[in-house]
Amino acid sequence: SWGGTGVPPSHSEGARWLRRAANRGSPDAQALLAALCIAGLAGKESGSEGLFERDSSRESDFTAALELARKASEAGSATGQALIGYILSKGPKAMRDLDAAHGWYEKSAAAGCPEGCLGFALSLARLRQPEQRARIAAEVRRAADAGLPTALYLLAILSEHGVGVPVDLEAAQRLYREAAENGHASAQFRLALALIEGSLVDQDAVAGEAWMRRAALTGNVDAAYRVGELYAGNPQRDYAEAATWYRRAADAGHQPAARALASLYLSGNGVAKDAEEGARLLRAAAASGNRESQVDLANLVLDGGGEPDDEISVAGWFGASASSGDLVAAFNLGLCFANGLGVRKDQERAAHWIARAAEGVAEAQYMYARMLQDGRGMAADQREARLWFERAAGAGIVDAQVALAEMLYNGRGGERSLIAAAHLFKQAAAAGHAGAMFAIGALYETGQGVSLDYKAAQKWFAAAAERGHGHAQLMLGRYLSRGIAGDQDPAAARIWLERAAARGVEEASDELAGA
Repeated sequence: SWGGTGVPPSHSEGARWLRRAANRGSPDAQALLAALCIAGLAGKESGSEGLFERDSSRESDFTAALELARKASEAGSATGQALIGYILSKGPKAMRDLDAAHGWYEKSAAAGCPEGCLGFALSLARLRQPEQRARIAAEVRRAADAGLPTALYLLAILSEHGVGVPVDLEAAQRLYREAAENGHASAQFRLALALIEGSLVDQDAVAGEAWMRRAALTGNVDAAYRVGELYAGNPQRDYAEAATWYRRAADAGHQPAARALASLYLSGNGVAKDAEEGARLLRAAAASGNRESQVDLANLVLDGGGEPDDEISVAGWFGASASSGDLVAAFNLGLCFANGLGVRKDQERAAHWIARAAEGVAEAQYMYARMLQDGRGMAADQREARLWFERAAGAGIVDAQVALAEMLYNGRGGERSLIAAAHLFKQAAAAGHAGAMFAIGALYETGQGVSLDYKAAQKWFAAAAERGHGHAQLMLGRYLSRGIAGDQDPAAARIWLERAAARGVEEASDELAGA
């Protein structure tokens, strides 16, 4: 009755006929009916009046399943033995007995039942005994040889990582594909990743993306999130399609997907802009422990968004994690105290937590250096600030490179070094820092730390001016007005001076007034 061939499809009616066979002592029928009870497809005994009713009940009945599986196993059914093992290991907590389950799986595996082999392998793995790895792999292989998709998938993992078997990437890819073609969602996802990244044998991004979509449609939430990322990250930027896939994963509890979807709602990309929905999604992901969402929600609150209770929640999450030794959380907790987010504003406590985070978080090293430099939450200490700026700059924090360059230029906190300052300004400029570009222009104009070079100065002033740096716009206007570097262009000079004046640079206004 499951296929509905010649009759209306009905799980319950099919189960009724199976129940008749089981009552007559058929171990195969007893085992199959037990499996249906576990899956919630056995239905209830009913007369012929239920023949044309649609099935609706999907509640598992482990008690009935165990009784049927025991009857089947007493009649010698290895499948019944495997089912008992499953019920005792995966059923309701009150029924669980892992040691007994292990014994039933072992009996079933010894009789050659593929499900028993797989269950026995997983039970052995639970014991975490390295000497059992080869046996685990052998049992998984027996189940895989019988075509069980989960066994094929697990054998692929073992082959990829060389657990219990030699590393064999070609075999791993073949096994992932075989399991994937049999509808195993995790295998489809892993095959997709391997094809996209080329981490096994073949690299085929198009085929990989196709498998990723299949995995997502089969129910793999990680795949649904990745498909969303593909749409959001491709050159065409299809945010509407990305939102569809993010929502599919987020509805299943995938926290990074909820965060990504929140970002779309907050920006209005692919969906109607909805700050409340964005905050709600961030709040749910943050409450589930997603640290990135907690940070995003904190930033949203700092910008005036979210709800009043969010401040307290954010500070509480960071506080709990920071107390457990999480350095990123310690940094964020320090920012909460610095800004009065969910806690009373307290610069000393901010300095305490940011100092703790600075031992391993580059952004915290920069912030701690700024606090030492300004004397916030502690006594000012220029020498110590310079040391922390140096650590943060070495970790690639661009603002720290600029701050350290300024200290080197001015000789604050240590010896003055114009050459080292110029080098750091160039590093920061290469990362797009407009202030650093302006500083390099000024160095070339005065020949400090670099050779005097007006053309180079104009080039760097222009680079900073194009990025909106007001004083660079002033200097570029002067250079073009007076032809300092050789090129004189009064019309262009006026444009740049007007831009500088619009940014509040008084000297630019004075130059325009005197023109």
